[in-house]
Amino acid sequence: MDLNIIKIASDTSNNKVIKHYTDIAKQKNPLCGDHIEIKLNIYENQIIDFAYQTKSCVFCQASASMLSKKTIKKDIISTKKFLMIAEKLFENDKISLNSDWKTLKKIFNKKNLSRKECLLLPIRALLKIIKQRNV
Repeated sequence: MDLNIIKIASDTSNNKVIKHYTDIAKQKNPLCGDHIEIKLNIYENQIIDFAYQTKSCVFCQASASMLSKKTIKKDIISTKKFLMIAEKLFENDKISLNSDWKTLKKIFNKKNLSRKECLLLPIRALLKIIKQRNV
């Protein structure tokens, strides 16, 4: 296993409970049983706070940790643009990303194709929230 994945997953600063939130989504991976709950505080179309709780593998945990760090203080439109192409990163490493999102290529890549569903679980939960907002 890539030690970088473990290092990223060990950053649990946003693996927390927030009592007051504007949006929530739960997502489950039917293949392995991993699940995640994401709670956000969104104000004027900007993600102010991102909290997640998960019972999942280290790949899903790394994805949630990295995603939470990258989306705080981001507007939901640019976040949605990234979320819509995240799945394609597993097939095409030539996709260019805005500098804000480039570090996500560390885990969203062909090398981790076998764990694609685990890595995409937080992405799908966050996308669910954004779609509920009709953005």
